[in-house]
Amino acid sequence: MKKISDSEQVPVSELNERSREIFRLIVSNYVRTGDPVGSRILAKQMEGALSPASIRNVMADLQDVGLLYAPHTSSGRLPTEAGLRLFVDGLLELGPLTKEDRARIESSCHASGRSSTEIFEEATEMLSGLSHCASLVLAPKTERPLKHVEFVHLGGTRALVIMVADNSLVENRIIDIPPGMMPSTLIEAGNYLNARLVGRTLNEARGEIIEEIQEHKTQLDDLSARVVGAGVATLGNAAGEPHLIVRGQSKLLEDVTVIEDLEHIRALLETLETRESLTGLLQAAEDAEGVQIFIGSENSLFSLSGCSMIVKPFDNDKQQIVGAIGVVGPTRINYARIIPMVDYTAQLVGRVLG
Repeated sequence: MKKISDSEQVPVSELNERSREIFRLIVSNYVRTGDPVGSRILAKQMEGALSPASIRNVMADLQDVGLLYAPHTSSGRLPTEAGLRLFVDGLLELGPLTKEDRARIESSCHASGRSSTEIFEEATEMLSGLSHCASLVLAPKTERPLKHVEFVHLGGTRALVIMVADNSLVENRIIDIPPGMMPSTLIEAGNYLNARLVGRTLNEARGEIIEEIQEHKTQLDDLSARVVGAGVATLGNAAGEPHLIVRGQSKLLEDVTVIEDLEHIRALLETLETRESLTGLLQAAEDAEGVQIFIGSENSLFSLSGCSMIVKPFDNDKQQIVGAIGVVGPTRINYARIIPMVDYTAQLVGRVLG
């Protein structure tokens, strides 16, 4: 086998059966413990099929081609990022979701009586809890036709705009209103918007509504017109704009055993605060089909933090990609368990939106 560069990878076919099994065991141990794996441990796990000396020879060969490295002077080895990529692409066996995991995912993605934001937030909380990593979702950027709009006075100078889409998902926004406004004014503003918005998206009707208000073509009084204008402006700013939800950052600190891991996690926590970068990475994942796996320096976002990201875009009922959901954690995350978990969650979220 030849040594690999940053731009190429040893094909799995170049590894003989002995090398594959030893490499698979090293990665499996690394994912489970995070510790370097030595030949004596592997000999026990292989039940004496090979001597420690024979295993060390194979480990040396795997290190020579760039799939393993020795973090210290000990005889233990860890997989490189190239090694993890080879493992994920060619040797990983995905486990089926347990009944318990499937039930939790389905419960978090249940749409009845909840807004889309609430569904996204619970789905990310659920993924974080199941994976013991941070979880994130890039919420949809597209609009649905509406079937109802309502204003609710919250007291003082604030009102809640309730917007119900044709698929029964609910979005709420708070707007500022003039002091002392009567409930009848909010009802009149709601009736006006319902007459023009039902069956249409806000983008489709916004221009017409703004023109009517500016040119005084409506029967609305001044206060009602101001409420309608504030509502359209607030909903218009929110419509079509993706927003990022991140949950479970503290989970990343629960299984830190060595100082190197702690430094990686600190760097990742800082990265998770850089929402523009995360949004860019999630949007890049939208351009590809299926579950996407980013390992370490394969992307500039995590190049210094030794972390991996598993993410999948989700569709609406028109098979249009409208967002993405995923998990971020150390490079030794449990790929076999988390990949199908992210895949199934993205499927259910897409169905809810449809």
